[in-house]
Amino acid sequence: MADYTAYFNGDWVPFSQVKIDPMDRGFMVGDVVFDVARTFDGKSFRMEEHVDRLYRSLKFVRLDPGLSPEEMIDISEEAIRRNEALRPQVGDFTLWQFVTRGPGRWTHTAGPPTVCVKVSAIDFGRFARFYSSGVHGVIPRTRSYPAEALDPKVKHYSRMNFNLAELEVADIDPEAWPVLTDTDGNLTEGSGYNAFVVTDGVIRTPSDRSVLQGVSRGMVIDLARQLNIPVVEEDLQPYDLYTADEAFFSSTSPCVLPVTRADKRQIGDGKPGPITMQLQAAWSETVGVDIVDQALRFDRG
Repeated sequence: MADYTAYFNGDWVPFSQVKIDPMDRGFMVGDVVFDVARTFDGKSFRMEEHVDRLYRSLKFVRLDPGLSPEEMIDISEEAIRRNEALRPQVGDFTLWQFVTRGPGRWTHTAGPPTVCVKVSAIDFGRFARFYSSGVHGVIPRTRSYPAEALDPKVKHYSRMNFNLAELEVADIDPEAWPVLTDTDGNLTEGSGYNAFVVTDGVIRTPSDRSVLQGVSRGMVIDLARQLNIPVVEEDLQPYDLYTADEAFFSSTSPCVLPVTRADKRQIGDGKPGPITMQLQAAWSETVGVDIVDQALRFDRG
C-alpha cells in the first residue's frame, strides 16, 4: 500500500509516521473537528467551502489551529500536489483535515493543537455497485444528537451514535446504510451523508437545523435549481421515505447515490430514479468526470 505524504504539525511526513499522543484530547475525549473533501481528475472540489465549514466548526468549539483559512487551503492543495504521482493508480483522492485541541486534562488549558491534512485513495469499493442497484437505507433506534446538546452543523469526531447506528443496521443487512432520526422521529441524516426523497417531481430534504450542512448537499441543491427541479427543506418522517417515488444520499465520495429500499420496503419501482440519474449526469458534467464510470473502473472490491 502506498504511503501518502501528509502535513502534520508543520511538517510534511509519510502518513505512516503521523502519531497522535495518547493524551491528546482528540483521542481521549473526541475534542476534534474535521472536514473531508475530494478531487476530480486530481483537482480539488469546492475546497473553499470545505475549509469555510471547518473554520466555522473551529470557531464554534473555540479551537485555534494556528493557521488562517487561506493557509489551510494552501496546505490542502499542496497535499494534493505532493501525492499526484500516486493518483493514476487509484483514480482520485479523499482529503481529510483535522484539528484536535491537543494534550491536556482540562479543555481551557490544553494545547498546543494537533493539525493534520492527509490524502488517501477514495474507497470506491464501498459504493460503486450501488449506482446500479441502489443502496438499502435502514432507520435504526439510535438517534441523532439533539441540536440542543450538540449542533449538527459542527463536523466532529464525537460519533458514537453513528457507530451504534451502523451496528444496528448491520444486524438487519450488512450492506445497508443507516438513516437516523431526531428525538421527534423526523429523518435527519446518515453516518456521513445527507438524505433526500423525491415526491411528485419535488426534491425534499431535512433542514439544516438537524443535519450537517453538507457541501455535497449544497451541490445537489445548486444542480437541482439549474435543472429547474424544485427543492424543499422540511421535516420528513419515515412515511415520506417509504412512500417516496425515489430517494438518494449525497456525500463527498459517491456524490449522489440512489436508495432503492428503506427498511426492506421497495422505493418507487425499486430502481434508481430519473431525477437521481439527472443529478448524477449533471454532477459528472460539472466536474468533468463520469462519477459512475470512474467508481466502477477503480472499484477494488
